[in-house]
Amino acid sequence: MGKLTFKGGIHPYDGKDLSKNSPIEKYLPRGEMVYPLSQHIGAPSVPCVKKGDHVLAGQKIAEAGGFVSVPLHASVSGTVKGIEKRLTATGTMSDSIIIENDQQYTEQEFYSAELSSLSKEEILSRIREGGVVGMGGAGFPTHVKLAPKDPEKIEYILVNGAECEPYLTSDYRRMLEEPEKVISGLEVILRLFDKAKGYICIEDNKPDCIEKMRALVKDRPRIEVKELLTKYPQGGERTLIYAVTGREINSSMLPADVGCIVDNVETVTDIYQAVVAGRPVMSRIVTVTGNAVANPKNFSVLTGTCMQELVDAAGGLKDDTAKVVSGGPMMGFAMYDLNVPCVKTTSAFLCLERDQVSEAKMTACINCGRCVRVCPGHVLPARLATLAERGDMTGFEKMDGMECCECGCCSYVCPAKRPLTQSIKSMRKMVLASRRKK
Repeated sequence: MGKLTFKGGIHPYDGKDLSKNSPIEKYLPRGEMVYPLSQHIGAPSVPCVKKGDHVLAGQKIAEAGGFVSVPLHASVSGTVKGIEKRLTATGTMSDSIIIENDQQYTEQEFYSAELSSLSKEEILSRIREGGVVGMGGAGFPTHVKLAPKDPEKIEYILVNGAECEPYLTSDYRRMLEEPEKVISGLEVILRLFDKAKGYICIEDNKPDCIEKMRALVKDRPRIEVKELLTKYPQGGERTLIYAVTGREINSSMLPADVGCIVDNVETVTDIYQAVVAGRPVMSRIVTVTGNAVANPKNFSVLTGTCMQELVDAAGGLKDDTAKVVSGGPMMGFAMYDLNVPCVKTTSAFLCLERDQVSEAKMTACINCGRCVRVCPGHVLPARLATLAERGDMTGFEKMDGMECCECGCCSYVCPAKRPLTQSIKSMRKMVLASRRKK
């Protein structure tokens, strides 16, 4: 049987060999800790501490600001220095709680629980109170995703272990070193959906993870491992659902509309930690990699840690560094300052010797159709980019511009080096802002 995949996509250089053999290394921060209040989609968290307060690791420092929101927890013990605006990886200034790390890492008491003794409402409550969000980059509050209107219609829980973004190896190391936590997290989710089956979805460039996971789930009838064809963006929510179930969704639908729920490997691990171990989100695995960093590594990082410290811990940047990206090369954010905090959605820091984007010289579209062939959303990227450049919002919507998933495949293959994804992404933001006003 052929490996599971979708229509479209590309095969960029994956760069995973730089860090895939680097075991997870725990990093303890040296400087002050910065906790932006907006680390998730939805309402920002609301501070519940003030300047001068002493806090413990795991203590709640901000309450959820609404239903689509989650609390925020300290990852170190220390003293609150204040609440002020600080720079984030996306280049924006965000209200942040600043904590002076006392280097003691004294934790508050955590209360574990037997999964079998918890009701569905208690499970969702522990996920919410643990501050769990989508750790793959989206940052959507997980307790909201796991509470669809009709739970009885959920048939598949997909654990996204594809990690299709080039260079990233954090999910790979998590599955290789702590597979039991991933499986246990999936079992927690399955407790919420009586009719659902769990699929752990892994690309075929991770055969060791596939083998290990299959051995561990062989006696669990509700869990299977699905082997995916290695292709970008195989780990996108829409493409993953199509590859595994054959079902399709569009921009106006949720995965729950076709009986699916998708969660990232790191998210599922945090679900286990929050529900069973009683530990809130305080850390995550971050890959520091690229040909411009001395020693690419995978770190277990406390949230709030300064990115500059991580880069230094990986041997520092080489003299000829041209670009640093938060995330992967396809969907990450280029950065101009390393003094930003690692947050819940920080998956990687990519350091490159060449900035191929700025080096490229844009020419006129030659109507070759390559962007159309690789587009997983099955839209016309070249036409949409032209409409976006003209500011034609009506025409953009008519040509299904909102179906773009901003994966970057079109920009990658364009021989004219047009910034297709960037133009479409800007117009999508304008359309969404216009809709909110109405």
